[in-house]
Amino acid sequence: MNLLALTFPDIGHLLEWPNVLPGLDDDSVFALNKVGIIYIFALVAPVMIFVMAKRRYAQAEVITAPRGIQTVAETSVEFVRENIIMQTIGPDGLRYLPFLLTLFFFILFSNITEVFPLIHFPANARMAMPFVLAVLVWVVFNAVGIKHHGLFGYLKNVVIPPGVPKALLPLVALIEFVSTFFVRPFSLAVRLFANMLAGHLLLVTFGVLTAALWDTSPLIAIVWAPFVVLIGLTGFEILVALLQAFIFTILAAVYIGGALHPEH
Repeated sequence: MNLLALTFPDIGHLLEWPNVLPGLDDDSVFALNKVGIIYIFALVAPVMIFVMAKRRYAQAEVITAPRGIQTVAETSVEFVRENIIMQTIGPDGLRYLPFLLTLFFFILFSNITEVFPLIHFPANARMAMPFVLAVLVWVVFNAVGIKHHGLFGYLKNVVIPPGVPKALLPLVALIEFVSTFFVRPFSLAVRLFANMLAGHLLLVTFGVLTAALWDTSPLIAIVWAPFVVLIGLTGFEILVALLQAFIFTILAAVYIGGALHPEH
């Protein structure tokens, strides 16, 4: 193989996946591709974890230390409760635990498929679902603010920070309005999408390079270099998948907490 002729897949080839259901066109509204399958997995897997954990707990004759799937479920709930809700909202935020826990697990499982054999793709490297999730968070925190403070009271809390000089109030109010109602959902979606896409492209790049060097006899001695980097990046992307789920969820909690308890 001539390394000078080495080419990498284009973005469209990496992100577009054909329909897997027979008899349907790729453009059909009922078509199902790899991305759709990943999101179904991300929806079903957390449900199975908690159903199995609840079943094991119900079958136990005496209360003992959690084991196996119970440990995963209870540790996850405690992590979201103590490290996200209590740190950003406080005790009043415990009512939002189911929503935030669901959000965390759904994003995590749709990210982690990037390192699954035969899949090698994070579904959130497509912009559609990060945008939908960001809009959902936007609806929730605004609904919380309106419910607890009324429409006009919530708008006042959002656009008029305390202690702003009257001369700067129109400019500050405009900035706060744009930041809350437009920048927040946009930044949420783009942060998740861009990080997962960047990681996917890095793994593809070093995967292609490793395969190319492996097929090139004179360079077989240095094939270990990109291969070692590929292994390191795979481990790093597992961390990124978890971190992006945490960041998205904690920002959602921050926005809900800000709507629930505006600064005074």
